[in-house]
Amino acid sequence: MDTVKRYFRSPAAVIGLFLLLVVIAMALSASTLYPRDPLALAGRPLLWPFANPRFPLGTDNSGRDIAAQIFYGARISLLIGGVATLIAVAIGVLVGAIAGYYGGWIDNILMRITEAFQTLPNFVLLLVLVAVFGSTLTTVIVAVGIVSWPAPARLTRAEFLSLRNREFVQAGRILGMRDTQLILGEILPNALPPIIVYASVVMAVAILLESALAFLRLSDANVASWGNLIGLGRDVLRVQWYVSAIPGVAILLTVLAVSLVGQGLNDALNPRLKQR
Repeated sequence: MDTVKRYFRSPAAVIGLFLLLVVIAMALSASTLYPRDPLALAGRPLLWPFANPRFPLGTDNSGRDIAAQIFYGARISLLIGGVATLIAVAIGVLVGAIAGYYGGWIDNILMRITEAFQTLPNFVLLLVLVAVFGSTLTTVIVAVGIVSWPAPARLTRAEFLSLRNREFVQAGRILGMRDTQLILGEILPNALPPIIVYASVVMAVAILLESALAFLRLSDANVASWGNLIGLGRDVLRVQWYVSAIPGVAILLTVLAVSLVGQGLNDALNPRLKQR
């Protein structure tokens, strides 16, 4: 309960949680509010928002309902952000924990592999993976997760290096605890707050990476995503700018919400704050 109270003391964290809940509600209610295929033709192309009561956010170049695509796009963005973050954090925590706990030659090898992944910018490596393995939604999610793990790995390693020689870890060794028990039961829980915060950063970046791919028309064109809608709107950006602006605002608010929630969780879970 104390953790929950600390979280709700932050106005920014509460705003972020509210925005995130709105996006989740949009994703959950998409099928109910818009039972038809969001990519099906619905009306006259390029209707401005509020010009027709049937299409409160207007229609795109092909006459598809933008509101329906925004609601269904919330599902895609949350799916990509959530699953890609789980993949990136799982790989990063595994690599960083082993490197930071054991050190020595194991640390050197794992960090050289991590640096090799960081040689290329995330987006360039993502383009290579999509070009090689295809641009289906599953491929994009896995690819985003793969290009995003090095930073969580380095962060986890730094936390383990600072914690592995603390008194509670040494006490565990004296009591005969195994390495896996010390890593998972003693060190990792104390290293989680910064990892949780960075997980929110990874999720926000994952949403932006998919949007960038879709803008370049390299993402899955068979799903209603905010990035695909932005990419479609670039052809009419000077005249019907709303086609790109509406999903752009949706991405902005979602990324902001995830970042604020992550920061709020850090403030609530930080062991140092608990002692105040």
